[in-house]
Amino acid sequence: MIETPPRRSDLETNEDASWGYDFIDFVDYIGAELDPWQKRLSIHLGELDALGRPIYDTAIIMVPRQNGKTVWTRLLIAYWMTQEQVPTILGTSSDRGEAKRSWDEVVTMMEGNEALAETLPGKHTTASNGYESFFNSYGSKYRFAAPNRRAGRGGTLHRWICDELREHRNRDCWNAAMGAMAAAASTEAGALAVCISNEGDENATVLHTEADAAELFAQTGEGNPRTYFAAWRADSDADPEDVEQLIKSNPGLGHRVSIDWLIGKGKAAKAAGGRDLADHKTEHMCVRVDRLDAAIRPEDWAACGVRPDRVVDITQHRRRLVLALDIAHEDAAHATLTAAAVIDGATHLQVVKQWQGHDARAQLRRDLPGLLAKARPRKLLIQSGGPAAAIAAELQQRSGWPAGVRLEMLASEDVVRACMGLEEQAAARQLQHPFDPLLDKHVALCERLPQGDGWRFSRRGPAPIDAAYAGAFAVHGARALPVLAEYRSAYDDHS
Repeated sequence: MIETPPRRSDLETNEDASWGYDFIDFVDYIGAELDPWQKRLSIHLGELDALGRPIYDTAIIMVPRQNGKTVWTRLLIAYWMTQEQVPTILGTSSDRGEAKRSWDEVVTMMEGNEALAETLPGKHTTASNGYESFFNSYGSKYRFAAPNRRAGRGGTLHRWICDELREHRNRDCWNAAMGAMAAAASTEAGALAVCISNEGDENATVLHTEADAAELFAQTGEGNPRTYFAAWRADSDADPEDVEQLIKSNPGLGHRVSIDWLIGKGKAAKAAGGRDLADHKTEHMCVRVDRLDAAIRPEDWAACGVRPDRVVDITQHRRRLVLALDIAHEDAAHATLTAAAVIDGATHLQVVKQWQGHDARAQLRRDLPGLLAKARPRKLLIQSGGPAAAIAAELQQRSGWPAGVRLEMLASEDVVRACMGLEEQAAARQLQHPFDPLLDKHVALCERLPQGDGWRFSRRGPAPIDAAYAGAFAVHGARALPVLAEYRSAYDDHS
């Protein structure tokens, strides 16, 4: 488990150190029960400062499915309504329908519990024009909303249960609810947003932004001290059948979820591979998988990275050197030139140059001949039929094209081999790269697009992946070079 460290040394021994102890007593009083992890979470989230004031006004809590997070939030809402008697509570979920289902369950729970039912007037729900509210005799009101820019609008909001933050694709709901809570921060009831979610895919931008910032504070002390962070998750390279990793990521084991069930699901996911395996690790191990069907596993790519002091200057091995070029097809606003060489059995891959902006092609036309003349590679590889092919073919016909550089066009089947080859080299740990930010980013964006009996790179969203393609081409070309004991290039004849 990763969490924000407590400020108080007596947090787990002094019941005056957290409102979480009062919440645990409340749950016991109404005849309900909390799992051990839920009790611990409540105590740490509810930590109070020396003056008895809540330390946190926001919580980012990450836990896999089927561990009891929804039950915990229902009980927390009942506590807020009856014990803290806060004026307004909002619940959101992945969509309005899910938020209403959670709202219905809270209403049913409180109506069916003898102790909680005593706090309700005869009429305790209202519904008008799509606006539904649940209230008690203390004036506390709980309503729900769709996760959009209207959530929380129209009044002061004191508590917000944000279930499944991973489903937020933009900040509209976050900004609306947080804005509605600003005025409550100075009131006696205060303000608290509890965001509880499983891990999400690469589209879970709000979750990742907020969770990364909260985790940074938890680990370094840098950032917002009023945000609490807790995450139960397995290691990124964890085996779905690893019992220790399943225990680490599923705090409800033995209470709400079975280890045998998880192992069985993990075995099936491993057999299926691809998206099924990625989904399983996200849903049941709370592992962030940047691409649900990643062309190259993040752990394989990371394992091939080398420290700056170990990076080989491959330009000194020009007899083994191959360069490759690719241009982003969509808007041609980004292009990348890469280099690769097989040295002592390892394939070294590096970025030579990138061009970006509306004039990227003009920059490329200007720079490419000089870069080739300086590097003096055996050949330049480019995908046939693409924008880079037209530019390179044109430049080759002009004066100034470096002697000795052979232009090689890759057919579609060669592109498939190149993409699969880069993945194979990474998986076999035969690749070395210097953690270049551009190359790292583009490789992380790549998914597998089936083509014939193989696959090539594809990506979800508008971001370019030309650096990944250029890298794959360069590695493909370098590995295809014949191993010659003696090789005399045209440069030797012209030097």
